[in-house]
Amino acid sequence: MPDVLVLVDHDGERVHKSTYELLAAARRLGDPAAVLVGTPGTAARLRGSLARHGATSVYAAESTQAGEFLGSPAVEALQLAARQVSPAAVLVSATTDGKEVAGRLAARLDSGLLIDAVDLDASGAVTQVVFGGSYTVRSDVTHGVPVIALRPGAFEPEEHPLQAEEHKLVLAPIDPAASARVTARRAPLAGDRPALTEASVVVSGGRGVAGAEGFKVVEELADVLGGAVGASRAAVDAGYYPHQYQVGQTGKSVSPQLYIALGISGAIQHLAGMQTSKTIVAVNKDPDAPVFGVADYGVVGDLFSVAPQLTQEIAARRGVA
Repeated sequence: MPDVLVLVDHDGERVHKSTYELLAAARRLGDPAAVLVGTPGTAARLRGSLARHGATSVYAAESTQAGEFLGSPAVEALQLAARQVSPAAVLVSATTDGKEVAGRLAARLDSGLLIDAVDLDASGAVTQVVFGGSYTVRSDVTHGVPVIALRPGAFEPEEHPLQAEEHKLVLAPIDPAASARVTARRAPLAGDRPALTEASVVVSGGRGVAGAEGFKVVEELADVLGGAVGASRAAVDAGYYPHQYQVGQTGKSVSPQLYIALGISGAIQHLAGMQTSKTIVAVNKDPDAPVFGVADYGVVGDLFSVAPQLTQEIAARRGVA
């Protein structure tokens, strides 16, 4: 079977869940081949976890410059790997960084580019939600190697243990004048909660939360479910919650197993970032709120009454104090 290149998203010590999702998706098209860009020693630390999730080979591009520049090392590594294996496709995670890498790589390979895909079939065609979530379309690439950015959460990670063969990629020195340099890194203040784009459960609050203090009920429900906290643009713009947690067209796109919307009316901008979630639960006082149009379960009521009761019941059933 042909190789399918998968760009590894990691922090140097841990492979991010979105990469395991890409490896699962890649198996629909061929043999998953992980492309890992990092500083010396990174491949030795991460190769085992990649093999355990189905990578048949690992193309390692290790360089002291790997963490110093934004995007350029990943683009070059994928280009080098593509020249070696003539892949059936290249898969990256549809994060902010991933989309940039995908666009630059497609330009270098003179290939078609599919962004923000939510499904992928054996023919290489993808399903996309476009125009702010108004339409669902099926798309494929008709020229070159398909470069596909898959939305995090679109696939479930699967353990598929293999013996991954390692290959070395040698990156050329990067020209600082032609590349964006990383000057500092700061870890997000997420506490013990999972990252928003990697969580299987997301609980989001909107304007109906009525203030920063109101987000306590959102956080408590997220914590009892082991989920992440999100926010609508209205809540973020009002200063109720930090911008990094915004879900929507101008924030993060998520596709968790469960999405709970508390006090979110359901503007098209927000729906575009979450309506591909597997199960959607909405709580809103307005029975005509647009969010009920995409919800699997809807509760017309006061979130400050409904959410604490739900938190209490889940905690009781899970035996959480």
